[in-house]
Amino acid sequence: MRIPDFKLERYFARWEFAAPYTLCSSDIEGWKMKELLALADPDALGRWEALTLGYTEAPGLPALRDEIATLYPGLSSDEVLTFAGAEEAVFILMNVLLGPGDHAVVTWPGYQSLYEVARATGADVTLLPLREEDGWAFDVEALRRALTPSTKLVVVNFPHNPTGALPDLATFQALCALCDERGIHLLSDEVYRLLEHDASARLPAAVSLSPRAFSLGVMSKAFGLAGLRVGWLACRDVDVLRRCMAYKDYTTICNSAPSEVLSLIALRAKERVLARSRALLASNLALLDDFFARHADTFHWVRPRAGSVAFPRLLREQPVAHFTDALVQREGVLLLPGDVYDFPGNHFRLGLGRTSLPEALSRLERFVSDTR
Repeated sequence: MRIPDFKLERYFARWEFAAPYTLCSSDIEGWKMKELLALADPDALGRWEALTLGYTEAPGLPALRDEIATLYPGLSSDEVLTFAGAEEAVFILMNVLLGPGDHAVVTWPGYQSLYEVARATGADVTLLPLREEDGWAFDVEALRRALTPSTKLVVVNFPHNPTGALPDLATFQALCALCDERGIHLLSDEVYRLLEHDASARLPAAVSLSPRAFSLGVMSKAFGLAGLRVGWLACRDVDVLRRCMAYKDYTTICNSAPSEVLSLIALRAKERVLARSRALLASNLALLDDFFARHADTFHWVRPRAGSVAFPRLLREQPVAHFTDALVQREGVLLLPGDVYDFPGNHFRLGLGRTSLPEALSRLERFVSDTR
């Protein structure tokens, strides 16, 4: 396999742990170990205290898969397979489903692995752009036009990274129905699901709407536990999950034992975990609304509908990469230029989920004023 450098990850490798303020992180502020353990029920705490650091069951800890399955009404734990993060799930699923002569359609801008892994299997990939002038809305008819007789997989990501877009229920149902009608698998990257800014806008998981859909989840985003590296696929097609399990024998084989128990603790306390995440997003989003109102001459802001990221546009003629580079050099504030998505338009990714956002935003405002 030959695959291009992952531009976003290479950018973060340079700056993420060097810049004092990461104003572009896609995850929620991580939990401290002590605080997470304080949420444990007696069973999970007993598992933690008696934990043996050996190999774990390859599909995932049974109790953890049981808990993940509760996120998808009607699914059983046999229809859930865990991985070392969502990235491994994407890699394995695409290698199981796709190969030379196949075709995939992927929303764009987007996380690079969602299309580059597909290309690396030998499949042809069509990028389906979301457009700022449409409020980053998803266009089902544009998808229909992009499909070919060899299309085997459609990949969407809602709530969307990096724009924060979220389609309405009718659009999402039409998307699932179109894939079913054509006999096409749907990979629905739902790692930001449960972070809707208006809870009434929450979509059902794709796996609940279509027998050909895969719902991708992870502990990193909504649950604020990126360091655990636990992700999963939920799918009613158990034959595909079996093939993914066989492929996983050549990658991680099994998950980290401590990470599985810590994930179990968080999922059993998910209402408290999610309440923390949503409160942080609501507070930070209010600050950002005020900031962009004050600086409407410098930035164009399409308010995100869900998730922990947004994709504003710099209105200056200055290339956005020059702006972000000068900002991190002078103020220690890291933004992610849209160049890493190969997406035109002077956009940059902004993260909403860190407690340091107020201070980082203050520094960004000073930089904007000083360089006006």
